Amino acid sequence: MKFLISLHINPAVLDALTDEEKEAIGVGHGRFIEELKESGELILTQALVDPSQAAVVTVRNGQPVVTDGPFLEAKEFLGGFYLIDCEDKDRAVELAARIPDTRIEGLGVEVRQVMFSDGNLEA
Repeated sequence: MKFLISLHINPAVLDALTDEEKEAIGVGHGRFIEELKESGELILTQALVDPSQAAVVTVRNGQPVVTDGPFLEAKEFLGGFYLIDCEDKDRAVELAARIPDTRIEGLGVEVRQVMFSDGNLEA
């Protein structure tokens, strides 16, 4: 079963962390990635740029309209994700609990099963 573990970032929370705490998050993610690679459960992981560098695309009257910045006005934004393949949701939650962000109040980690992939409905 495939699951997306999404990392939701609140810039104010990150800004309040010490350099040592930020370093520990990076080291923790590095360890987590290695564990997933060793177990064979990692499909893909990506970090995303700050939403201020995003483009929002809509189509109005048949013409694309592009605006800068995040789509939603919110404190949190999607900062990155892990796409994993594991036996069930319990295992996905177990893995997500190892992510260092889960130990910092104000940061969010969400686990969602992939419903559709590569043109096929997932089991």
